[in-house]
Amino acid sequence: MHGRTLLTVHEVAEALKVKEATIRAWIRDRKLRAIKFGKEYRIDAEDLESFIQEHTNR
Repeated sequence: MHGRTLLTVHEVAEALKVKEATIRAWIRDRKLRAIKFGKEYRIDAEDLESFIQEHTNR
């Protein structure tokens, strides 16, 4: 697990310019992978990159 960058829902929402509720919905709908710590989610930067690549127009 060394070297992993874990981002908060807030950080991901800011980076993608969407609301935090949108990020939580994507997590709930299993569109975006996340790790749950207590009541908070963390998104691995690599999973976020994969999500972005999957949703990029080609």
